[in-house]
Amino acid sequence: MEKRVVITGMGAITPIGNNVEEMWKSIESKKCGIGEFTLVDGSKFKTKFAAEVKNYEPTDYFEAKQAKRFDRSSQFAIIAAREALIDSGITKENTDFNKIGTYVSSGIAGLTTIQEQCEIYASKGNTRVSPLFIPMGIANMPAGNVAIDLGLKGESISILSACASSTHSIGEAYRAIKHGYEEVILAGGTEAPICDVGVAGFENMKALTHATELDRASIPFDKERSGFVIAEGAGVIVLEELEHALNRNAKIYGEIVGYGASTDAYHITSPDPEGIGGARAIKRAIEDAGLLPEQIDYINAHGTSTHLNDSTETKAIKIALGDNYKNVMVSSTKGNTGHLLGAAGAAEAIICTKAIQNDFVPPTINYREKDEECDLDIVPNEPRNKEINIAMSNSLGFGGHNASIIIKKYKREV
Repeated sequence: MEKRVVITGMGAITPIGNNVEEMWKSIESKKCGIGEFTLVDGSKFKTKFAAEVKNYEPTDYFEAKQAKRFDRSSQFAIIAAREALIDSGITKENTDFNKIGTYVSSGIAGLTTIQEQCEIYASKGNTRVSPLFIPMGIANMPAGNVAIDLGLKGESISILSACASSTHSIGEAYRAIKHGYEEVILAGGTEAPICDVGVAGFENMKALTHATELDRASIPFDKERSGFVIAEGAGVIVLEELEHALNRNAKIYGEIVGYGASTDAYHITSPDPEGIGGARAIKRAIEDAGLLPEQIDYINAHGTSTHLNDSTETKAIKIALGDNYKNVMVSSTKGNTGHLLGAAGAAEAIICTKAIQNDFVPPTINYREKDEECDLDIVPNEPRNKEINIAMSNSLGFGGHNASIIIKKYKREV
């Protein structure tokens, strides 16, 4: 018998808030977390803006020695996971920690550590490379470090699918609980890519915006969009088997009811311009949920503010929903957060869950110029107070990875 899977805890650290409540208030107030670089020398680059976590000192969360042993991506993952676990009310008294899984992903993970240690190797030689280089740099360590920090001894995996990573993690965690492999899983993603090689790599492939005005930097679905804004942060949610949650009288934020994934098999960075792959993931999620397209109220789009992504995702939504696309509200919150890469899907799953809770549709901010290729109801600039029963979150990643999850307002009865 398939199990129902609910969300009982959430944690986040993002450019628009260092916890879930701060992040959500920023969404409600249309706050933009984008600004000039402070983590790198911005004068080196053509791109002018990034979305960095604000007012962050590692020693506010970790002992100084401990902080030095974690790449920034692992720091963010642990911070978000701690908040999510505390928020869930899960303790060793009400839950077997041997049965709590950790599905925390990243698109790049230890990029800053890799850059630092390569610089040390080049300037000082091989004997000066840190013995912690590998365990700090490898991409599974955010998951490993979260599990170690919280003592979670269930299944621990890290799915790497670029900017779809954390949506895949949430989807696979949902499946694992649904089919009885775990009772509780902390799922999400983290990213800390704002370093010289990270910015240079994305800039040289012409993925980053060349905007010179802050309010024209991340402008999803806008005709003048020129690229995404690189961002950092983490999001983690606690997924739990329904009866386990009820038995401990947990508060329930929402229910995961559908998950779909697909691959374009088209190009290493470009999505299939016809949107067929993304549409397949959306359709699979709707079918998995046992829903009809007209039951989807709101979609938090991947919406990166690149020409190809936004036009392709528009096509995917139209293919998957048919004529019902006209009735679905679609927005991208990357105008607020920038693009958190492998952590984007997790942050946006939290935003979807809060939107359902509050019957509040986040707007696509900084929108000005209509693009005929992106003729969706993108909720431009102003939020809407409308009932949301079912929301979808889409993610697309380099390599052709597509993932969609569906979150439903929780009701005790099926």
